[in-house]
Amino acid sequence: MKKLFLVTVVALGIISCGSDKKESEKVETTSTKSEEPKTSNVLELKGNDDMKFDKSQFTVKAGQEVTLTFTNEGVLPLETMGHNVVVLEKGADVQTFATASAKAKETNYISELYITDIVAQTKLLGTGESETIKFTLKEPGEYTYICTFPGHWIAMKGTITAI
Repeated sequence: MKKLFLVTVVALGIISCGSDKKESEKVETTSTKSEEPKTSNVLELKGNDDMKFDKSQFTVKAGQEVTLTFTNEGVLPLETMGHNVVVLEKGADVQTFATASAKAKETNYISELYITDIVAQTKLLGTGESETIKFTLKEPGEYTYICTFPGHWIAMKGTITAI
């Protein structure tokens, strides 16, 4: 009986030591990998009737031309669910810009009061429409993009990080 107890204790000790070693090896291999952000200056973005962009973040190279293709994949009409993409300058007051733009129906929801805050923009797109724009983010930093159709910017926004 004592031999059986002793064998069980030794076996448990060996098993518990072995699993710790595997855990530490696993931690070492995962912690030595460094993940660089994936950069591409060719961007594709889609919007839908749920007032969402399909992506909320991009990383691009500063000082190089960016090509952004935006597609409205929704089915509701332009008058009720139009979408656009407006890329704003670093440090722009997004809420102030969006609030002013929501009142600017005659200019497709782009406020002329804050036109200098815009890096690039698409036109307001309806169902199935697509537009490609080109622009350059000259300095490294974070640039916000939004949809300026009234009320959309709260859910339809993202960040382009220029490195």
